[in-house]
Amino acid sequence: MPDQSTPAADPTAVRVALWRALHVQVDPPPHVLEDEIGLKLAAPDEGWRNRQDMDPKFTQPFRASIVARARFIEDLVVEQAGRGVGQYVLLGAGLDTFAQRRTEIASRLKIFEVDQPGHQAWKRQRLMELGYGVPGWLKLVPLNFEVGDSWLQRIQAAGFDANQLAVVASTGVSMYLTREANLAALRQIASLAPGSTLAMTYFLPMEMADPDERFGRELAEKGARASGTPFISFFTPEEMRALAREAGFQQVQTVPSATLAQRYLAGRTDGFKLPKSEEFLIATT
Repeated sequence: MPDQSTPAADPTAVRVALWRALHVQVDPPPHVLEDEIGLKLAAPDEGWRNRQDMDPKFTQPFRASIVARARFIEDLVVEQAGRGVGQYVLLGAGLDTFAQRRTEIASRLKIFEVDQPGHQAWKRQRLMELGYGVPGWLKLVPLNFEVGDSWLQRIQAAGFDANQLAVVASTGVSMYLTREANLAALRQIASLAPGSTLAMTYFLPMEMADPDERFGRELAEKGARASGTPFISFFTPEEMRALAREAGFQQVQTVPSATLAQRYLAGRTDGFKLPKSEEFLIATT
């Protein structure tokens, strides 16, 4: 296994970036999110669209989930920035490109992208090579999640002010952590300045997923196990809200996939459908 400090893109982050680009290339407009910068950063082989994990039909639910959740968070960040919030933290940032696509908003914030050291070093290199650079308001914060490093200490060392309002986003992370680890992370976020907001995705138990989605989800979980990163935590909405309250959040709500579908997919006639497996926790300190 390569050293975490060796510059190398995270394969899961690359797959997500390619799905975001695939949405623009194969799904008819209007697009939920227009992002092909991640594709430029990833620079896959010319035949990347022929990969099995890029099959347009099979990956449609995954694409829908990826672009809807990204759009939901970006809309939240824009809304919060409009009311004076000046800090945005992305835990497990991957190949997020908000800072490159939405500079009119991003440049007014302090953005802290947290991810594995090797991936962050690689992303920094690619941003420089493509001419995007890493402006002063964007901090690529390396963190070894596997050894329990404190993300809060790391972002504070990079200039984060825990006494100022912030938006914290965590997508596609909670299912890899134990309940105790999720609770510990929630408690850290709940300790931020009053009025700060968390947007976090969580996976529903298999029995709550729609029957026609379960085969694809079973394949996703099998792939995660095979890669050494199994899904280990699932929550009902009631359990997720209770966990957030236990962590100390003052206001807690869960947002079902149906709400995102109504907001971003209403009126489509192409069968682009959002799966029911994943929901959002929105919590305010």
